[in-house]
Amino acid sequence: MSKISKFFKGGGSAASKGRGGPSPQEALARLRETEEMLSKKQEYLETRIERELAVARQHGTKNKRAALQALKRKKRYEKQLNQIDGTLSTIEFQREALENSHTNTEVLKNMGYAARAMKKVHENMDLNKIDDLMQDITEQQDVAQEISDAISNRATFGDEFDEDELMAELEELEQEELNKGMRDVRLPSVPSTSLPSRPGKMPACRFTHISYELHSCITHVQLATQKRAEDEDEMKKLAAWAS
Repeated sequence: MSKISKFFKGGGSAASKGRGGPSPQEALARLRETEEMLSKKQEYLETRIERELAVARQHGTKNKRAALQALKRKKRYEKQLNQIDGTLSTIEFQREALENSHTNTEVLKNMGYAARAMKKVHENMDLNKIDDLMQDITEQQDVAQEISDAISNRATFGDEFDEDELMAELEELEQEELNKGMRDVRLPSVPSTSLPSRPGKMPACRFTHISYELHSCITHVQLATQKRAEDEDEMKKLAAWAS
């Protein structure tokens, strides 16, 4: 019995008959067998068509009867070939539809399996307990944040002192230092001799002494001013750190 006869007569395993119908895998296997058989039949017919065409060319006008018979056989083979092409298209469509149906069935089966597993996982879960747990987690996160903020804040010892009073005291100290620096500056003494009635040249030694005294005075004032500016900067930094 040929494969195609076996297929159309419903041949199959005893297990398939016992279940009342073939499984998708069995049906797909049968369809692939049929496609393979028809593909071989196509190759055979194509070979016969080429052979009959060669016979017709060989006889040509020498033996018209033999040439016509060869062409008739070629036409029959071509007709069978067209029928097989249509059959293969139908079987291919049926096989793809069966494969898609089988895939959808497996997908639904697996989704149902996953749904049952999820349901089993959720059986022991209590929504009230979950809410309480999430609330506890939120509270502990808040406590942890408060602890982190407390640790990260720098110590504020000494903030009970009034910053304005400290700045006023600092200014007094700076003014005292400035006054002290000014007292230490020695101005050049007034000459005891009377000035000449007419302008004249000042002695070189006296002029040099006065210039040196003025330069020393200016330098001392500059140093005192610079020290005061440095002290002010240091106190501003100290005040900024204390605040």
